[in-house]
Amino acid sequence: MDRVAIVHENFLRRVAAGDFPVFTSPQKALDRDQLEQLYRAQVLSRALDLQSRVMQKEGQGFYTIGSSGHEGMAAVAAALRVDDIAFLHYRDAAFQIARADQAEGQDMLRDMLLSFACSADDPISGGRHKVLGSRPLMIPPQTSTIASHLPKAVGAAHSIGMARRNRPEHAILPRDAIAMCSLGDASANHSTAQGAINAACWTAVQGVPLPLLFVCEDNGIGISTKTPTGWIKASMSARPGLKYFEGDGLDLHAAYAAAKEAADYVRVHRKPAFLHLRTVRLYGHAGADVATSYLPRAEVEADEANDPLLHSARLLVEAGMNADEALAIYRDTQDAVAKAAEEVVKRPRLKTASDVMASLVPPKRNCAASNGPSAEVRAETFGSDMAQMDNPQPMSRLINWALHDLMLAHPETMLMGEDVGRKGGVYGVTQKLQSRFGPGRVIDTLLDEQSILGLAIGMAHNGFIPMPEIQFLAYLHNAEDQLRGEAATLPFFSDGQWTNPMVLRIAGLGYQKGFGGHFHNDNSLAVLRDIPGIIIACPSAGDDAAMMLREAHRLAREEQRVVVFVEPIALYPMRDLLEAGDGGWMRNYPAPDRRIGLGEVGVTGEGADLAIVSYGNGHYLSQQAAHDLAEQGVKARVIDLRWLAPLPEEALLAAIGDRPVLIVDECRRTGGQAEALMALMAERGVERFARLTAEDSFIATGPAYAATLPSREGILAAARELVGRA
Repeated sequence: MDRVAIVHENFLRRVAAGDFPVFTSPQKALDRDQLEQLYRAQVLSRALDLQSRVMQKEGQGFYTIGSSGHEGMAAVAAALRVDDIAFLHYRDAAFQIARADQAEGQDMLRDMLLSFACSADDPISGGRHKVLGSRPLMIPPQTSTIASHLPKAVGAAHSIGMARRNRPEHAILPRDAIAMCSLGDASANHSTAQGAINAACWTAVQGVPLPLLFVCEDNGIGISTKTPTGWIKASMSARPGLKYFEGDGLDLHAAYAAAKEAADYVRVHRKPAFLHLRTVRLYGHAGADVATSYLPRAEVEADEANDPLLHSARLLVEAGMNADEALAIYRDTQDAVAKAAEEVVKRPRLKTASDVMASLVPPKRNCAASNGPSAEVRAETFGSDMAQMDNPQPMSRLINWALHDLMLAHPETMLMGEDVGRKGGVYGVTQKLQSRFGPGRVIDTLLDEQSILGLAIGMAHNGFIPMPEIQFLAYLHNAEDQLRGEAATLPFFSDGQWTNPMVLRIAGLGYQKGFGGHFHNDNSLAVLRDIPGIIIACPSAGDDAAMMLREAHRLAREEQRVVVFVEPIALYPMRDLLEAGDGGWMRNYPAPDRRIGLGEVGVTGEGADLAIVSYGNGHYLSQQAAHDLAEQGVKARVIDLRWLAPLPEEALLAAIGDRPVLIVDECRRTGGQAEALMALMAERGVERFARLTAEDSFIATGPAYAATLPSREGILAAARELVGRA
């Protein structure tokens, strides 16, 4: 007999015999009706676990990591409000079921079975994944097992306080709400969890409101690796700024009392708290996992003897329910789940690629029309900068002014990142913004890229338009899963019901003269290019940067997109194009209502001999090379991609016409944009094309900073070879 059957039979036998585990509740926090309601939620969670394994064996179910042993989370749900946003650990079915009992029109039995079956009727993911989640229940869907949802919980909690002073049009969280996130004891060790908890403490110590409840479900093991006894309490109970609570998830009275005390503390004091909840894990990690293969049988049996359902049945009997009635609830629930499963497995599933991909791009939303600030307010905000707007400026200044205008026109727009405020950004791009808009809208964060992106994702849940900054492209690798595993997947796994729009600004790419090596000269965008659904923009000139940034903001605000805006560091201060002092790369600030739409490419020149396709620094160098080519009798058209994902294929091909094509890619030969562009040329029948890329190398510090990158001279040589003038 497997452990699932053993636990089931133990429950039936022991309840019938009145053989309950011994436990003395410190207080009677719940009445009989409340106990019964929570017990029913626990029993449904258990029945669904059992049915998921039956469905898996029949080839009709596709997920068997269950919640058995963690049913005490039903009590945590009872201690919170339905409008308290909850980011759940994957063993929290009982929480969602108990929360659904507090709302109207919810059918968790059927909904969760649809999720197990990957049915297209699944109301949360539309059949894309088994997830816990519900828009009516304020539970964004999660697929994380390593606590990568914790940073955005910090952001959501911070947004509640911010929305009190500056409520966005699309805010969804009440003024007195709190945020809750749950995690396992094993995932508490993950750097993401540690970073999020540290960020919460760091924020609270500074007196910034952060109504966030962490709930750690401690079953003492992560798959097969044990958590040292006392580890969670020792590592979490003395954190500065974080109030520690503990409770026993095996006992509904104790679990509810501890959760209520912790939630009340967070709601009243607007500070974070950590609830350490004892649980057990039954059956092993998942359906294929045999716990006795790595744990002594005695330990497995000890956990089984502490089955939370046995404890709950004991409490009900003590409150006056007949044991037979408790068993009847258990059996009747199992029968109802089995019967519903027979119908659910007949429901349609996703079949085609278009079915699966339908929610990669979130739906557009209606936004209130705005005429923007008055001329007087704008003049007052910009101050002395207004006098300079009629003169050509470098890119950094034009991006700064574009950020000013966006923040003036859209009060829900927030900037956040390391050094963006008081210092004005590592390259001065965000100068004066904090002094003009305040530290609440231009947030100097701690040095942790995961927390920066988590803050942005969470704030976007509550209607803000975050514009986080990653100081250097290489630092994105410290937090890339916040984009791939969280931001980009949210609309996909929620069938478009949940979104987290943002504009992520990253200073990056190469060509910084002799500075910083590969940490500050990072010429790889591959980690971004393979994330479905996101938009990647990369301007090359200051006026384009301003107009593209406005479009990026519009895409986030109106179309709920995640946009990554890569700003070429080497072009921030660039003034000259062909020779020192010519001012050929400075631009005038475009009027605030001008944008460059997604998919619009830039075209310079009518030369019929050659098309040079590039972006960023490569476009700047290509303009220089085109000048040199013209002096040698080769007339080129230079095309600026601007938008790297999705590639503007049709606009690009129209701009190329029937010309030979030289692709100049400042990223590496492997994984760079040139790979996709070369494939496009081949697939669309372009007769002659070639590429010039960076080498597959990191970038050196010192005089050799550009040795591995495309150059003006290299572009000239490659172009001449392509047109037969070598």
